[in-house]
Amino acid sequence: MMSCWTRFSLLVYVFSLVAWAYQDGPYTYRPLPPLREQARIQDGWLKERLSRIPSLLKKHEVDFWLMSQREHAEDTIWWSIKNATDYDAHRRTVLLFHTNESSLRGHPNPLKWVDNTGQVWNELVQVLEDFEPRYFHIAINIDEDIAFGGGLHVGELHAMMPSLGPWAHRIKNIPMLGIEYVSTKVDGQLEYYRQMQDIVWMMMKEGFSHTIIHPGVTTTEDLGWFFREKMLLLNVTTWNHPRISVLTEESFPGWSGTEDVIQQGDLLHIDWGITAMGLNTDTQHMAYVLRDGETEAPESLKQGLAKANRMQDIHLETMRAGMTGNEVLEKCLAQMQIEDIEGQIYSHPIGDWGHDAGAVIGFTNMPTHVPVLGELTILPNTYYSIELYAYHFVPERNETIRFRIEENVYWDREVGRWTFVKGRQENFYLVGNPKETLLKVQKEEYL
Repeated sequence: MMSCWTRFSLLVYVFSLVAWAYQDGPYTYRPLPPLREQARIQDGWLKERLSRIPSLLKKHEVDFWLMSQREHAEDTIWWSIKNATDYDAHRRTVLLFHTNESSLRGHPNPLKWVDNTGQVWNELVQVLEDFEPRYFHIAINIDEDIAFGGGLHVGELHAMMPSLGPWAHRIKNIPMLGIEYVSTKVDGQLEYYRQMQDIVWMMMKEGFSHTIIHPGVTTTEDLGWFFREKMLLLNVTTWNHPRISVLTEESFPGWSGTEDVIQQGDLLHIDWGITAMGLNTDTQHMAYVLRDGETEAPESLKQGLAKANRMQDIHLETMRAGMTGNEVLEKCLAQMQIEDIEGQIYSHPIGDWGHDAGAVIGFTNMPTHVPVLGELTILPNTYYSIELYAYHFVPERNETIRFRIEENVYWDREVGRWTFVKGRQENFYLVGNPKETLLKVQKEEYL
C-alpha cells in the first residue's frame, strides 16, 4: 500500500503534468525600465516638448500662455507640463510661457511662481510690463467646450483678473494651444509606447487562457480583477478598470462590463488600457471559450471579426491629417454603405490621456456627426485609438452581435500614413479546456 505522502506526491506530479501539457504560455513579459530611469526618460521628453511652446505661441499670435492652479485643482494642461516626479501642484503654482524675446531672452520658460500669499500677481504684472509685446495677447485656458483649452478653475480666474490690471483686457481664449501641445508626440516616445502595447497583448494572452479562466466558475469580474492585480506586478497602472463582457445581441455594456459566469461557447470582450511613463493605451480584443471537442472558433464568429477588421482598413485608408473628424467619419460611413457593412466608428486621440486632445471621429451617441470636437482638424505626429464595431449575424445563436475592436495607431512619417503601434487582432484568443479524464487523476487508483 502507498503511504499518504506518496499518494499526495503522485497527485501533485500528475496535476503538474496536466498544467504543463495545456499551458498556453510561456507568458514572457518585457518590463519597462526601472522607475528612476523612466523618470529620466520622461523628463527628456518633457524638455523637448516644452521647447516647442514659443513657436506654438507665435503660430497663434500670442506673447504669453498663462496658467494658474492650486493644489488638487490643477489645470488640465498641468499633467502634460509637470516633471515626472511632480504630482499635485504645490500651493498656488503660476506658470508663464513666453516667446523668449526682448528683456526676457535667456529667462526660464516657463517662468514659475509657487506662492500662497498673493504676492505672485504683483510680480507677474511687473514681468508683463517689462516685456515688449508683439501681439498684445495673453492666452489663458477658459474655453467652454474643450477640456484641454478650458482647465483654468473659475476660482483662479476670479483671483487673477482683478490683479492683472490693464493686462486683463488682453487675455485671449485659444483652445488649439493646449490641443496642439498635448497631442504632438516626440519621436522617443514610440519605442516605449510599443513596449507598453507588448505588455497589454501579453496580459490578454495570459488572461484569456484556461490557466486563468475556468468555465462555469470564473466570472467576468474575476477576470477584470486578474488584470488589475497583474498590472501591479508589472509596475504599470490604468486609467480605467478592465471591463470584461460576454457578448450577446443585447450586450453593449459601455463603461460597466457585464457580470456573468463565463461558460463554454461564450464570446468574451475586453475594453481597457494601461498607464506608464506618462502614456496611456486603449485596447479592445475578443476571445472565444472553446466547447468540448472544438479546436477553433466557429466560422461565423471569424467572419464577424473579419468584418470589423475591414472597417479598420477603411478608417486608416480614409484618415489624413488636415481633415476634420467629421469629414473622416462621413467618408468612412459612405464606404461602409458601399460595401454593405453596418457598424459604428467612435475613434479618439490617445497618449497623455486615454481620451486625449484632438479631433474625435464619432461618438457612440453621435454616430454621424459630432459638434465642436468633431469639427477639429486631425493633427499629425500624434496617436489615435481606432475604435469601432461591426454588426454581424451569427446563425448558430440567431443573434446579431457587435464585434468590438480597438487598436492604437501612430503617424508614420516615413510612409505617410497611420500605422498600428503593435498590430491588430485578426484571430480570437482561444480559451482551451483540459481533458476531464486527466483531471480525474484516476482517483480510485491513487486514493
